[in-house]
Amino acid sequence: MPARRLSPVTRSGIAAAVALLALTGCSSSGSGGEDPKSEPPVGDIPVLLDSKSLQFPLETYIPDATQRGTFGEAQDVLTDRCMKRYGYRYTVRSRGTERGDNATRYGVSSAVSAARYGYSNPELAESRPKPAQKALGTNEKLILHGEDKVDPSKAVPMSQEEAEKSDKGATTVAGKKVPAGGCVREGFLKLYAPTEESVDIMVPQNFAFDANGRSRQDSRVAKAVKAWSACMAEQGYRTDDPVSPQSDLGFGDTSLTTPKAVAAARQDVACKKETNLVGIWYAVEKAYQKRIIDQNAETLETVKKQLEERLRLAAELTS
Repeated sequence: MPARRLSPVTRSGIAAAVALLALTGCSSSGSGGEDPKSEPPVGDIPVLLDSKSLQFPLETYIPDATQRGTFGEAQDVLTDRCMKRYGYRYTVRSRGTERGDNATRYGVSSAVSAARYGYSNPELAESRPKPAQKALGTNEKLILHGEDKVDPSKAVPMSQEEAEKSDKGATTVAGKKVPAGGCVREGFLKLYAPTEESVDIMVPQNFAFDANGRSRQDSRVAKAVKAWSACMAEQGYRTDDPVSPQSDLGFGDTSLTTPKAVAAARQDVACKKETNLVGIWYAVEKAYQKRIIDQNAETLETVKKQLEERLRLAAELTS
């Protein structure tokens, strides 16, 4: 089956597009008839705790934090070029490194972080608020973002190539045609979906979500979670969720760094160390990712090639 093209989304919406898609087995590059519902072999289980620096096979096909920062700036450049056609400008943000690593992939797993932040995400705790954006006039807003309400029955271009061939979803402002979704969408399409053969940027990420979801249901991870939960219970903490136990433990948004939360987080890490939960889960999740790569080799080869092309374009735009 050819690579699946999904609906492109703007950069600000990428993080929200995290629905698990059971895409494995879509490629014609199968894995020798392996039952996709079986639990893959994992080999030796590493002894691990802090998950911050863990690396996964699918990361080869997914932009890292630095690359996402570069893509963000490149998309802003393209958006600004579009706005200039209508007499406006769009502020291009300086290149930065977006948040995103594996520090909390399996919940809090760093003794240092637990002692300092409790159950608060270190990245969020240290992040600075974004500066307020200027108010936009009616026309400027329409040109930048397109129409607020779009008739879902009306087809819109799914690539820049398609957009240039048709007027799908386009609107008119002061006598000038504005692309569907405004300049923000045009910037997105030019960077992420320039041709009709472009693979949706969320495909490899969705593969990773799928692998993570399958690993959560794996019997080996379930056994490790049960052991971690029992360890926590011995110290008076009742929860079976090692990733987000805050609610079970009675901590809300305003109490994640209290002394009680810090104590619970430190015990959480101690139990993960005792049960090697991180090492087991990591090994299992990697195994699911490797199987997905084998089953979707053709699609992922295209993804890798397009990622390299996108990186070259972003470098040109931001140099």
